[in-house]
Amino acid sequence: MNPALSELGRIYPPERLLVQPGQLVPYESDALTAFRARPLAVVLPETTDEVVQTIGWCARHKVPYVARGSGTSLSGGSLPVEGGLVIGLNRMNKLLRLDPAERVAVVQPGFINLEVSNAAAPYGLYYAPDPSSQPVSTIGGNLAFNSGGAHCLKYGMTSNHVLGAKVVLPTGEIVELGSQSLEGVGPDWLGLFVGSEGLMGIAVEVTLRLLPKPEKYHTVLAAYDSLEKAGNAVAAVVASGLLPGAMEIMDHLAIEAAEAAVKAGYPMDARALLIVELEGEAPEVEAEARHLGDVIAASGAYEVRVARDADERAKIWKGRKAAFSAVGRLSPDYLVQDGVVPRSKLGQALLEIERLSQQYGLRVANVFHAGDGNLHPLILYDGKVKGQLEQAEALAGEILKLCVSLGGSITGEHGVGMEKKAYMPAMFSQADLALMRRIRRAVDPDELANRGKMFPHSEAPALTPHGPHPLEKAGVIWRE
Repeated sequence: MNPALSELGRIYPPERLLVQPGQLVPYESDALTAFRARPLAVVLPETTDEVVQTIGWCARHKVPYVARGSGTSLSGGSLPVEGGLVIGLNRMNKLLRLDPAERVAVVQPGFINLEVSNAAAPYGLYYAPDPSSQPVSTIGGNLAFNSGGAHCLKYGMTSNHVLGAKVVLPTGEIVELGSQSLEGVGPDWLGLFVGSEGLMGIAVEVTLRLLPKPEKYHTVLAAYDSLEKAGNAVAAVVASGLLPGAMEIMDHLAIEAAEAAVKAGYPMDARALLIVELEGEAPEVEAEARHLGDVIAASGAYEVRVARDADERAKIWKGRKAAFSAVGRLSPDYLVQDGVVPRSKLGQALLEIERLSQQYGLRVANVFHAGDGNLHPLILYDGKVKGQLEQAEALAGEILKLCVSLGGSITGEHGVGMEKKAYMPAMFSQADLALMRRIRRAVDPDELANRGKMFPHSEAPALTPHGPHPLEKAGVIWRE
């Protein structure tokens, strides 16, 4: 490959073409850290033309590639392809245009999620999708995995806020998908692209929809003596006719971790906390707040707090947003799962997860977007204890199967990636999967773009409990 790499050297200066082992280490894994793989090289483009030239190089030499932003994927979606190229897009991080009148922003893929709202704030606007990783995750990555966040209950996922994208296909061709209009014409190619996990090309420009900032917030923190009661309270809120901006649940382990990390002031004796946030015009929020108070009072909460100002609201959300990383204080290692169940089945799902936790002898912390039934169980284990990783993986698989059996999904917002591809047949027939692959091959006949992800060629490495994976035996990937 040396002659081929020398071709890349004519596109990139040495500081943006990384080939030395020490330079490649930061790119060997994403946020699913149980596995690592070393790429052939990493390139750091700064322009669309460099991306096009790089894709052309990959096509000529049949080199698979993965586009990467901040590497916050929790499903192994940005794990390097063995022997392939990593295209790091963080330097394509410009705000190209912000139009307050049209309420749109055009950004490059490496632009940070939270910075969109920061740029729009002087105009009374903001960008609604708010994954917990929003201070570091990129718009390109959010688009690839159709990220959600705490407020997706009311405002939807990334797909509901992307109006258009300029995309470099695996052939090197540049196409424009969607437009600034809210009404599309013809097939929804943009809808097909958003959430395709990098299998259909690389977005180099993204047009985002901005919304007016809510006039008023009403944030409630309710404490319960059981997780089941908190789950049933969510169903009660929705059944009452209210549509909050967000509804989140944390169990006692997540509360303990968040409190240790950020001192959010949560009640430490609670078995579960429910956060409900109303937002909108002041008269509407004030009327809904009274209704919400009645529903929460009837739900069995033993303590209810209402944020009195912006600082108290920020403190409540700081604990929730920090929960994932804070769990690291409770355990040296943990797996984050991402499944969905119908809201009416939340209580049943949580009881079953608690039973599975006891069966496998592993603690499970629960933090999740309760409003849309998106569970995020965090399975705590110690990778240094023989067999515990395999136990954690097996438990994760049981939780995914549980979600499907209750009428839900194996993923809500983290994507399929490497981690969940073995469970795709639990949701889709072989005919469904074959159709998906035919669509993918129509765009990328050689399957160079993020090869090996999403489709169940074999068991996903991170969920195989039956001994070392073949790539692990070959020394290509390894466990930590």
